[in-house]
Amino acid sequence: MVQRYGSVIKVAPGRLEEYKRLHAAVWDSVKKMIKECNLQNYSIYYKDGYLFSYYEYTGNDYAADMAKMAADPETQRWWTFCEPCQQPLESRAEGEWWATMEEVFHLD
Repeated sequence: MVQRYGSVIKVAPGRLEEYKRLHAAVWDSVKKMIKECNLQNYSIYYKDGYLFSYYEYTGNDYAADMAKMAADPETQRWWTFCEPCQQPLESRAEGEWWATMEEVFHLD
């Protein structure tokens, strides 16, 4: 079964072009880890100072797959470049960087 996830974060002031540059050339090791952690159809959109991400999870243990990704040294290094470009929402849940969004409609 596919689970859909949407999340949102602000772009740090003055960092949008850097963020776009980073994502125009995402490291192969990072893309490989994303796929190994059962994420697919992953997209990030921008509008008015906000980044919106969407992906589909096809695995059986989301928490374990996210822990695997978080423990990966190359992914951690990638995040050191991306995180300064991001500004988390104050309303995010404890422990979140990107704020999880509630799905209110879906049509296959």
